[in-house]
Amino acid sequence: MTAELVCNPAGSAPVRRAHSVRRTSSLDSTWPTGREGDLRIEGRCRDLTTGAALEDTRIAREDTMVAHLGWDRVIHKIENERVDLTPLLGARGGGHLRAVLDEHIHAERVNGTPLYLILDDISGVSLVSGWSWSRWGEDWMDESSFGDVDERHAMMENICTGFATGSSALSVDHAPQNNPQVVPLARPDDEFSWHSLPAVNGVGFRRARRIDVWREDGYIMMDVGFQDSASDPDLERVAIHEYRVSGRADGRTGVLQEITATPHVLPFPECPGAVGNIQRLLGTPLVEMRTKVIDTLPGTLGCTHLNDLLRGLAEVPVLAGLTGEAQ
Repeated sequence: MTAELVCNPAGSAPVRRAHSVRRTSSLDSTWPTGREGDLRIEGRCRDLTTGAALEDTRIAREDTMVAHLGWDRVIHKIENERVDLTPLLGARGGGHLRAVLDEHIHAERVNGTPLYLILDDISGVSLVSGWSWSRWGEDWMDESSFGDVDERHAMMENICTGFATGSSALSVDHAPQNNPQVVPLARPDDEFSWHSLPAVNGVGFRRARRIDVWREDGYIMMDVGFQDSASDPDLERVAIHEYRVSGRADGRTGVLQEITATPHVLPFPECPGAVGNIQRLLGTPLVEMRTKVIDTLPGTLGCTHLNDLLRGLAEVPVLAGLTGEAQ
């Protein structure tokens, strides 16, 4: 049976649950001086508690960040009002950056702060954001520093399920075409469903997450949305990656007991093959997910973007701790 492309956008955020916590994050990427100039990433993240009624809301924590990266993904400038981020200057987006984060702002990781999530996402966003140029010109790769097709394929082969040896992703020389239009993340009937998102004129890329956490019958319950999208001159916004994950963990130990991933938009037919492998994570304490996901789902066992989503579950226990404030 031939695999088919997944193209079923998830839509706007679901209705908030009573006595829950919702974390929303966004990293918006633009090129203020053109594609050969620095990549500007504006990150925002907010933790919102909801009480017995949807109107009973409170912002528990929030953070913002602005970073400028060169074409080589090296950080030239980075700012946050609360934490000194100068130790990150000169670091390069990728696995090395995460090691630098752990060295210099380890407390942010331990405390599961909104800032840590958006800083951790710099690696993934700086890697994939260049795709947004494909929506604004057919010859985007020829005009960029991506190198020739064979070189790109050699670099990507076996990096994930979608690029496993023999996959369709390694036999094409153009940008993925499975990019449906998506609606705004915020619900039109709920002004608190998402934090405010910056307006983007022209070429722009956005990684957005939503993590809903609540307690039920002794369990920590979670419902998570993840979307990579780009601005489009004709369709407003289109997606390239979108997942939704639901699961539960033991309310006392935080050990993952159930998890399900639903792909909504993925670029190649082989990409959904990673979904079945996430059951290998069962029995993992959520606080260990940032390292456990990398160790358990490396290479062709995982999807780079699904792995990024799953790693973010490490902060769920911290969010669950805020549910008491929503009572």
